[in-house]
Amino acid sequence: MQIFGVDIGGSGIKGAPVDLDRGALAEERFKVLTPHPATPDRVADGVRDVVTHFGWTGPVGITFPGVVTGGSTIRTAANVDSGWIDTDARALLGERLGGLPVTVVNDADAAGVAEMQFGAGRDRRGTVILLTFGTGIGSALFSDGVLVPNTELGHLELNGHDAEKRASSKAKEDEDLTWEHWARRVQKYLAHVEMLFSPELFIVGGGVSRKSHKFLPLIRGIEAEIVPARLQNNAGIVGAAMRAVQAG
Repeated sequence: MQIFGVDIGGSGIKGAPVDLDRGALAEERFKVLTPHPATPDRVADGVRDVVTHFGWTGPVGITFPGVVTGGSTIRTAANVDSGWIDTDARALLGERLGGLPVTVVNDADAAGVAEMQFGAGRDRRGTVILLTFGTGIGSALFSDGVLVPNTELGHLELNGHDAEKRASSKAKEDEDLTWEHWARRVQKYLAHVEMLFSPELFIVGGGVSRKSHKFLPLIRGIEAEIVPARLQNNAGIVGAAMRAVQAG
């Protein structure tokens, strides 16, 4: 069974049809740059460009980098334009896609659902936390496989700052940090999250997960197991498609 998934990020909007039997992309994903400013109308145009690239005419699952309530209403917009706040994203994106059925979900929640079903979290019980390191830091919290939605742990305070301002992969790029320096920041962040939630497993996702061998071995003193996301940066696309089926 195939459903289309789109992942809206701070730097790119990417999508592809997803084979939900395998939890993998059915075709090579297509990506456009996230517009700046990332207003609702301009981002919706980008989503349309991704979906129409494949000639898709069925249901579409779409992630959003912020809190999404009721499967539609945007409540926060840290890394996109503030005009998203209180927007009915399902109505806007559905209209832009010519009336296709649309499901909207927090981006990290989507990635977490995919990893728990098909990836590093499969068959894991207890408390599992997926963290996506990208433009910001997204989070998905699971208790015995059940998602606690919209946790937004990237906005925990760390040394007087939003954690994502210090430990996201964007912070690494903006400040030209070495892998060792950045790993120390990630370690401090993980220690703080571990103190609050005592997870058995951390899954590290986002685009930087494909380079996990460069920084995960440098992280010390964390009791929880730490593993890279198996689906890497495709997890959000797969999870968005999964949510579209569940909503349908």
